[in-house]
Amino acid sequence: MFTGIVQSIGRIASVESLGESRRLTVDAQSLDLADVAVGDSIAVNGCCLTAVAVHGTILAFDVSAETLAHTAGLQQGAAVNLEKSLRLSDRLGGHLVQGHVDGVGSVVSFDAVAGDDGRSWRLEIDAPAELARFIAGKGSIAVNGVSLTVNGVQGARFHVNLIPHTLAVTTLHTLAPGARVNLEVDMMARYAARLLERDAE
Repeated sequence: MFTGIVQSIGRIASVESLGESRRLTVDAQSLDLADVAVGDSIAVNGCCLTAVAVHGTILAFDVSAETLAHTAGLQQGAAVNLEKSLRLSDRLGGHLVQGHVDGVGSVVSFDAVAGDDGRSWRLEIDAPAELARFIAGKGSIAVNGVSLTVNGVQGARFHVNLIPHTLAVTTLHTLAPGARVNLEVDMMARYAARLLERDAE
């Protein structure tokens, strides 16, 4: 479990083929790994991965073909958002994030909000159609592992506003139209929808 509050930006140093799976080696850079051990969970661009090796600032992860098929941004050289798993004593600064990517969205636009002197940027994303019902205005969503508030929704398209701090401490400032992003919808929305489906059966 995670919060969607990014703790460091890392970089994928290498990608090694293991049949249909891959081993990712990530330079965690400034992320404190003193309390990280083999078997621990780390969110990498919003995808929960299990550390299979820890050496200095380097983390290694084995990633299945299933995960690779349903995520984006895990290629060699990519900058990635990193977050260690949540402890029960931690503050919940974002929202509860499982690290289970629900789908890959596409950036439609990313522009400074007019008249706001660069203090706010609007990011507009097209989500997969099957996720649209889980995305609500003023609800929560994770984009590449970053906890954000949905400001508006129209069909499968939604937008969020980003402040300079978020842009400075995450990889979201690198996004441009056409970029693919990992999306995780609010888990409460998923469970509520499932309950409604069951009641309708």
